[in-house]
Amino acid sequence: MAGVGLDWYTYLEQGRHINVSVEVLDRIAEVLRLDESERRHLYHLARKQYPLVETMKTSKVTPELQRFLDSQNLSAANVMDARMNIIAWNEAYCALNGELAAVSDRERNFVWMTFTSPRFRYAKGEQWELHARRIVANFHAGYARHGDDPWWSEQFEALSQVSREFREFWDDHEVLDAIDAPKTLHCPNLGKLNFDLVSFQYLHDPNLTVSIHVPHQDGTMEKMQRLLSDYQSSRHAEALETSRRV
Repeated sequence: MAGVGLDWYTYLEQGRHINVSVEVLDRIAEVLRLDESERRHLYHLARKQYPLVETMKTSKVTPELQRFLDSQNLSAANVMDARMNIIAWNEAYCALNGELAAVSDRERNFVWMTFTSPRFRYAKGEQWELHARRIVANFHAGYARHGDDPWWSEQFEALSQVSREFREFWDDHEVLDAIDAPKTLHCPNLGKLNFDLVSFQYLHDPNLTVSIHVPHQDGTMEKMQRLLSDYQSSRHAEALETSRRV
């Protein structure tokens, strides 16, 4: 069913030194109905490496994962897919970055947001360039890994047209993965807010990365409480206005 010979498959099970292609491993995983953890284990045994994340597969946020985001309260949290699209968030994240449900899918892409959102750029302050270079380097790495996915080249062309700085940073040819680090953001009315960034890959879908901004106990928690209260009040007022119109 996988299109391989019995002898070759026996050699694979015995761990002999044979040439094992990605395509064959994927066919075997499909025939054996392996889940994602089992597929990764198969790759590690056969090739001493893990498979690339499939970025063309649409990822969905489960209700359990959304409840986890919501439970973070004052910690702004989001979920990004392998293309760095923000596909889920909590209220604290919107309190910091604006109402994400009101913008387009493209505007919720983290790379696009970095280079086109004045609000996001202001929030980053003097750290914006360092952040932007890291994001471009991360995008560079993703593009290199997934050259068969046309989305990456289309996104690259669009970003190159809207941002001279994106193209300039791209030409530096840095390749980096995301890192956890302290973050300082700027709020027009409240000044600086300091966070620890904690990020991790979601076990049940390696396409998804969960990021949580944990506020420092230096006054940032109190500022986040004010931001979140203002955001919730605004949402409540909008809901009442919508109800009145209906």
